[in-house]
Amino acid sequence: MAQKKIKGKDRPLAQNKKASHDYFILETVEAGLVLTGTEIKSVRASRVNLKDGFAQIKNGQAWLMNVHISEYTQGNRFNHDPLRNRKLLLHKKQIASLGQEVSKQGVTLVPLKMYLKNGFAKVLIGVAKGKHVYDKRESIKKRDQDREIRRTLKNYG
Repeated sequence: MAQKKIKGKDRPLAQNKKASHDYFILETVEAGLVLTGTEIKSVRASRVNLKDGFAQIKNGQAWLMNVHISEYTQGNRFNHDPLRNRKLLLHKKQIASLGQEVSKQGVTLVPLKMYLKNGFAKVLIGVAKGKHVYDKRESIKKRDQDREIRRTLKNYG
């Protein structure tokens, strides 16, 4: 079954599907990114990998770490480092509240998806709490049951 193509600002350029499997997402925050010229060109070409990424609060600033933005193919010697740390653009109050959340035991910040909004690259950051193995098994079982219910309703409906 083919999914509909989403046009415009809601189309995600990259998604971290593993995050919802590994973490309980408590809340989400939209943040801007400080990018160089070749980085934004690679982001627009959807050459981003959020899989191993995370965010940190350091010295009153939010940083996006370990997110891979591939080098721009037409870039020259001034091309960017693919795994460099990138500054997140958030209000001071948002950074303070995220810092308080992260200081709790077992809570971290993970990037959920990256998209363009009015021409600017945005990343959706989730405040996440890690799942145990039995929680992961339970979510897989629930997903399979929902899929089976949809399949039977489709056949009889």
